[in-house]
Amino acid sequence: MNKIILAVSLIFLNVGMLFSQNESNSPYSLFGLGSLYESNYGSIPSLGGSGVALPTKRFINNLNPASLAFIDRNSFLFDLGGKASSTSYKNQDTNEKKDNFYFSHIAFASPITSKSGFSFALKPFTNSTYEITNLEIPIQGTTESYLASIVGTGGLNAFDFSYGYLLSNKVSVGFTGSVFFGSIDEKRTMAIAESITTIQEENNYHGFRPTLGVQFSIDSTLTIGATVKLPTTLGGSQVRSISTINNSGTIVVEDEEDYDVDNFHLPTEIAFGVSKTYKDLNLTLDYERKFWGSTNQSDEFGDFSDQNKFSFGASYMRKGRKISYLDMIQYNAGISYDTGYLVIDDEKVQNAGVHIGLGFPLENFHSFLNVTYSYGQRGKVSETLIKENYHLLSLNLSLEGIWFVKRKYD
Repeated sequence: MNKIILAVSLIFLNVGMLFSQNESNSPYSLFGLGSLYESNYGSIPSLGGSGVALPTKRFINNLNPASLAFIDRNSFLFDLGGKASSTSYKNQDTNEKKDNFYFSHIAFASPITSKSGFSFALKPFTNSTYEITNLEIPIQGTTESYLASIVGTGGLNAFDFSYGYLLSNKVSVGFTGSVFFGSIDEKRTMAIAESITTIQEENNYHGFRPTLGVQFSIDSTLTIGATVKLPTTLGGSQVRSISTINNSGTIVVEDEEDYDVDNFHLPTEIAFGVSKTYKDLNLTLDYERKFWGSTNQSDEFGDFSDQNKFSFGASYMRKGRKISYLDMIQYNAGISYDTGYLVIDDEKVQNAGVHIGLGFPLENFHSFLNVTYSYGQRGKVSETLIKENYHLLSLNLSLEGIWFVKRKYD
């Protein structure tokens, strides 16, 4: 069984790496550094993305580093994820559908002492995949216009290192350091009169952001938690090439010239969560606010404003005597609502979804294959906005192993 799980993991990882930059082709990834990516581990996707107060022992809780303090001694945890999506895009004129499969994350965690644990993870942070064709743009000062096409690819990745420490039997604290890196390539083609001008840009960004977390167990059934992601600035640089094709041939105006680009600012983010257990049922409720308005930055096509997100999840797993395999399955459901942070012509791009999932136990019943189905809507049909209806299937392989335990023989 272990060899089978390892083989599946390696195949999953290789395929995931191949498609890691092909998230969604969302037109909203045109803004800023692209669409922000949610890489949630274990059963968290099926809980609506809630779990800030969830003190997990069996899988890695990426929402709060303070949860790492609760990992069992001699245990090590491994989490690998991927997603498949089917999305339809609709505006006032057209309706289009696209399917994708992409890598979500790879993470590892282990205790350091009986009161502390650490984890590290690699995951996508943003995705910028879009294509706009035959966009008619007026020429200032004239009654004429020209046609433009814009194609963008790429995105940023994040490498996270997290540490959690148990201050007492009731309080744990944690820290995450996130290193961001990646590039976004954009190609603009403009047809003016009898000439075609092409501008190719490679924009590289890098930066670091710390996150602080805390969890407090009021009793054995009730836990509250909170996190704060500090604001940071991502530095950028650009390599640009410009060429023009006309009746006389190809003219290279610029050839891989280096430029500085505006830095991108990530805002302060705060999150609060509650986790309550009733016998075999666990309920989680989270609230998150991102202060995009304080960054005082805007985009060529829109503005940024403060964002609010609400998440609720319910998880059922039988804790008493388990007779059959069905008694060992974990059943999850959740809902989420996000006000969005993009403002386009005074309209916000909102997102809402429902989520259901199952956790199938593997060999030692401490490892799980988590399967989540989500349906959601993003944006709406208007003169400036596009409505996205998406079906999302998330697969997370959460493995638990034991280190440094001597075998016992009869």
